[in-house]
Parts: sequence; structure tokens; C-alpha cells
Amino acid sequence: MKVGTLHHVSLPVRDLEGSKRFYREVLGLEEIARPPFPFPGAWFSLGDRELHLIGGEDTAPRGVEKLHPSQYHFAVRVTSFREMLEGLRRQGYREDAAADDPKRVIVSLQPVTGYPQAYVCDPDRHVIEINAETLDL
Repeated sequence: MKVGTLHHVSLPVRDLEGSKRFYREVLGLEEIARPPFPFPGAWFSLGDRELHLIGGEDTAPRGVEKLHPSQYHFAVRVTSFREMLEGLRRQGYREDAAADDPKRVIVSLQPVTGYPQAYVCDPDRHVIEINAETLDL
């Protein structure tokens, strides 16, 4: 078997409408058509990949209590780190928020990876890394 690419990431969510708002308004993702599965959910375009949210009573989100970069996460790349960070701050995300605050953002401008990174949590406390090729602050 030869894997060609990652197709999608699926996340279980408790509050589908709240999660849809987060991914639309905070991350700016576009919701796309989803097959008529017998359970609630939503699909989003993630560049040339997809993000699938799975809702319903049987879902079991396993998000983190405290935001930390070493936790299970997925990463998205943005074209402007500055614009992304300004957008998060306009929506109330703060670096000085408590570790368990849902509006906490961790920013690393010069990490060992060589590209700037920020970390936020979605409403179910799934960790999302947001990075850019270069630092444009």
C-alpha cells in the first residue's frame, strides 16, 4: 500500500451548531456538502483537504483540559500569521488567559520548527495548531 495524501480529519463534537460557528467564524473555514448520513455532522473545506465534524448522542469528544502544544492536535497553515493573530485577538483570544480558558492562545514566534505557530482549542477542547511559512509581524 502507498498512501498518497491525508484526505480528512474527523472530530466528535457535543454541540454541532457551536462547533460549526467556531470553524466558520474563528478559523474562517467554508462549510461544504455532506452526504445524508443518519447522524448529525458537518463538513468543511480545509484547503485541499476536509474537516468532518461528527455530532450526536454517541459522540465522545476527548479534548484537553488545558491547552498545550504537545497534546493531540491537527495543524492548518495560513498565508499571514499577523492577520490570523489579529483576528484571534479581535475575537477575544489572549495569550495571558488561564491555561483552561477557552479563549487562550499560545503563540510561538520562533519555535524549533522554524515557522511561527499558534495554538487554540475548539468548543470541545480539540487543539488546533495554526502556523505560517514565515513570520510577517
